[in-house]
Amino acid sequence: MAQVLWSGRLEEKPDAEALAFESSIAVDSRLAQEDITGSRAHVAMLAKQGIIPAEAAQAIDTELGRISRELAEGKISIDQEAEDIHSFIEGLLTERLGDVGRMVHAGRSRNDQVAVDLRLYLKGVVPEIAEEIRATCQTLLDLAEQHLETLMPGYTHLQRAQPVSLAHHLVAWTAGLERDRGRFLDALTRLDECPLGSGALATSTLTLDRYETARGLGFPRPTVNSMDSVADRDFALELAGACAILATHLSRFCEDVVLWATEEFGFINLAEQWSTGSSIMPQKKNPDFAELIRGKTGRQIGNLVTLLTLLKGLPYAYDRDLQEDKEALFDALDTARATLRMFRPMMATAQFRKDRMEAACVGGFLEATDVAEYLVRKGLPFRKAHEVAAQVVRDCGAAGQRSIAERTLEELRSRSELFDADLYEVIRPGTALRNRSRSGGPAPEAVQAQIAELRRRLEK
Repeated sequence: MAQVLWSGRLEEKPDAEALAFESSIAVDSRLAQEDITGSRAHVAMLAKQGIIPAEAAQAIDTELGRISRELAEGKISIDQEAEDIHSFIEGLLTERLGDVGRMVHAGRSRNDQVAVDLRLYLKGVVPEIAEEIRATCQTLLDLAEQHLETLMPGYTHLQRAQPVSLAHHLVAWTAGLERDRGRFLDALTRLDECPLGSGALATSTLTLDRYETARGLGFPRPTVNSMDSVADRDFALELAGACAILATHLSRFCEDVVLWATEEFGFINLAEQWSTGSSIMPQKKNPDFAELIRGKTGRQIGNLVTLLTLLKGLPYAYDRDLQEDKEALFDALDTARATLRMFRPMMATAQFRKDRMEAACVGGFLEATDVAEYLVRKGLPFRKAHEVAAQVVRDCGAAGQRSIAERTLEELRSRSELFDADLYEVIRPGTALRNRSRSGGPAPEAVQAQIAELRRRLEK
């Protein structure tokens, strides 16, 4: 049976199955290096404060450095029967240094130890995910610059609405991702406080210097309240929330991709390495990667709900339930990274069928709003102009016409004398696109400005 750090209090110990049930080593073993880093800073502070001898601190630091290297080089295997990564590292240290190794835990609890390990880990991982998002944004913006004048229908209610460009659509995706990046970086700012020295919940009677430990670990400051330090998992909620929102964005983008890849739309041709075939139908080329990214969104939302449910009934401060935070959080972060790494090359290698996109701008009366606004510029109140344009659309439907451009000028004037021959140029899809040059709009120069603004934000 593995040695546990709390074994002195209880004469009867849980059996092997029960110990396995409460063990977290399978999940928290990824925190090994952070646990060592936290211990080295803690020991340095203990020596500086005269709590342990300087030579003992030096021996512990040297041995922890050796353990770190041996773990990195694969010379040490983590004992899967250990209770957690903290017990495993301290057990190794004690095995090698005896009583000197036992000095490492003075003024520290596993409660503040796991809290600092987790924050140190996240300080490394969160910027990496933010960089994955930034790279994905850059890929989409590079694609957008190639398609500033590639016409396609914009949709509301999945019905053709108004002509836009593929660039405008891709930049819309990017705007969402840029906000996602901001959420991760915001969460990083709030988690960047050091809980070490909080002890179980009420600090210590030893003369700890929490500011010294915080500086040694690269935190700008210690946490404000020791009880909150060990109870707080807001940072886990924030990051799980950021992962869930990111996943929801990617899911919506992939829904577009799946639709565009159908024969009915035919807007996109995904590269073969980002498609799969069918086990029975030889002709199939399925957008499975886009579907899987979409599917993993349920898992990400589930991770957030898991953490919210975990925390909602816990009394302050530390409760063993909090051991369950890491599995959901780590899975959320791992899944976020994996989906971005799939989505980015899938889009970078996609081919777009400009002919099908432009053809889809004819039919569905995407020009109807332009007709109404044409009449507004002629002096007609908008509600009246809207009614006239709707009547023209009904006339087209009754005549079996797919576009207002098929109506003669005489037929149009039967609905309003304000119509003139210049209308036919106004309602051409390319003209309609270029005329939407307001800030945020789909006109090429407007989209170029959006691209420039997003690139500026991504460089911050």
